[in-house]
Amino acid sequence: MMRTIVITGGTDGMGAALARHYLTAGDRVLVIGRSRPKFDALVAAVTGEDPSAAARAEFIAADLSLVADARRVIGHLRAHHQRVDALVLAASFIRRHRQVTAEGHEASWALFFLSKYLLVTGLAPLLRASGRPVIVNTAVPGARADAVDFADLEMTQGFTLKRSNAQQRRANELLGILATDDNPDLAYLTWGPTRLVRTSFAGEVGRGMRITAAVLGKLLGQHPEAAVRPVIRVVDDPKPGRAAYRGATPRALTVGAHDAKDAARLAAAVTETL
Repeated sequence: MMRTIVITGGTDGMGAALARHYLTAGDRVLVIGRSRPKFDALVAAVTGEDPSAAARAEFIAADLSLVADARRVIGHLRAHHQRVDALVLAASFIRRHRQVTAEGHEASWALFFLSKYLLVTGLAPLLRASGRPVIVNTAVPGARADAVDFADLEMTQGFTLKRSNAQQRRANELLGILATDDNPDLAYLTWGPTRLVRTSFAGEVGRGMRITAAVLGKLLGQHPEAAVRPVIRVVDDPKPGRAAYRGATPRALTVGAHDAKDAARLAAAVTETL
């Protein structure tokens, strides 16, 4: 049976590698991203080997740091598709400094958590319609249990890339609690690669960091196609419940003293701000 795979950030890096794989496998692939030319090039490359790929590929233009765009995407998917078998959350854009979107949200928090929260909760009915639903959230597991600053979720004070990254990662683990409580049949994976991946390294990064990443990427980095093989295995054979992986290696889920309470607190705080 042809599956429906939704991939955010599916025009570059690991997201694009997954899109190519699933189109080649005969699935329907819905890519959410900002670059139509990159999507067209990806589809053209696959169509060269499989002419049917173009009819199974769809591009939805969106900037997922904007709540309005995330909601528009959800509305489109719910209006035009009956189910989602796999939701891969891979959109990324690094910001070293605090930035505020036109909607008034801190941009990294909006991209790396608010949009994911909206997609996971807004697409829940389509995921429930799948026999074996799976969410792959490319939020590297293992953040401290106390990494979420509930008093200042958008980090108006003391923003650093390190603090922002840790909070987003922990918030996405808590999102897994909410998602699997809502749907016990859902497999929810927080996942990160084991090492540097050769990608465009999109974002607000310094020249030194960009050069270092480019050099190390060529010397030590994984090709995106190799990096995502563990993700493909999980999507092909999902196990209900939460799990965490670095590459193909399982990691213990971070356990805090108040996980369920923190998840509910986070949902209430986000609902209030959206």
